[in-house]
Amino acid sequence: MKTVKFFFGALALAVVAMVAAPAAQAQENKDENGKTIRHPYLTNGLWDNWFIGAGAGMNFFTDNTEWASGLAVDVNVGKWITPCVGARVGFNGLQGIDQKFGYIHGDAMWNISNAIGGYKESRFWDFVPYAHAGLMIDKPVAGKELAAGAGLLNVIRLAKRLDLTLDVRGTVYKRQGPAGYISTTLGLSVNLGRTDWTRASEYHNPADMDKISAAEAAAAALTAANAALAADKANLQKDKAALETENEKLQKALADAAANTGLNEVGPAAFYFEIGKTELSAKELKHLDYYMNNVLKNVKGGKATVITGTADSNTGYAKRNEYLSKARAEYVANLLKTKYGVEVDNVKNAVVKAANGQAAFDRACVISVE
Repeated sequence: MKTVKFFFGALALAVVAMVAAPAAQAQENKDENGKTIRHPYLTNGLWDNWFIGAGAGMNFFTDNTEWASGLAVDVNVGKWITPCVGARVGFNGLQGIDQKFGYIHGDAMWNISNAIGGYKESRFWDFVPYAHAGLMIDKPVAGKELAAGAGLLNVIRLAKRLDLTLDVRGTVYKRQGPAGYISTTLGLSVNLGRTDWTRASEYHNPADMDKISAAEAAAAALTAANAALAADKANLQKDKAALETENEKLQKALADAAANTGLNEVGPAAFYFEIGKTELSAKELKHLDYYMNNVLKNVKGGKATVITGTADSNTGYAKRNEYLSKARAEYVANLLKTKYGVEVDNVKNAVVKAANGQAAFDRACVISVE
């Protein structure tokens, strides 16, 4: 009876370990660099993460009356659904006390190393507790009986696709009374399909890569556009500063113009007569009118004018030229006084000799402002 209690105690201990493992995983899961990660892994394809194993060893059997030992063989095939959860089916061929028997079983496995320490493909040693149940074929004593138990699978990495396994299994079933055995086998396991795992946080759907590339290109274009706008802004600020400087100059000029509404000085103005004439033509009268209304009136403090009439010495008699120069001066002086209200302080006349043969420029009347 004590032996049966031992088996049930071992089974309970294994179950507790498997229940505690998910809690440990929920509290902390680390990658191979020791960084705590809490995101789940993606499930691989149907044909990934499979393994086939075989081993041999010893079993230790008791039916609560005596102990016996014998050879044990084990073959199995399984699949890891996640880095922590897996399942397998197998067959144990056993030699008991007085006969041979076999055990066809299914196992629910939990990789406690990945659950607590985080998934690491290159880990050298993984501890995998599991619970199992199946059909025990024990002839001629018990026939076919249901059996169950727990075990611990040690997986030692030899290469990416080859592991060394040490499997310790405890099993109980009903014989003539409660019976059980402990089986220890050493063997090899071959990994099939994909052997690693990808975290959901690290996965990028290939269908989204074009969108990601487009988004990155758009971001780069926005960065370039922002740089161009920044350059334009800098240029506009320079232009603004230049305009402000120019505006200040214009404002100062306006202020100066308001303070000084008149011109300080203006040079002599000449108005030309046709040959032999003492009155200005309509065209020259227009010139005189513009001068008087737009130039002379704005001369600051200007009030005295000197009128000088001239005639060229190359044309006509001297007496005639003297007459023409004087008449032209008096004519213009009279226009300034009667039409524009400008007093003329001095009226002069002169007969001059044209320079370089340009006599037309000497038939004139010159207005000077003091």
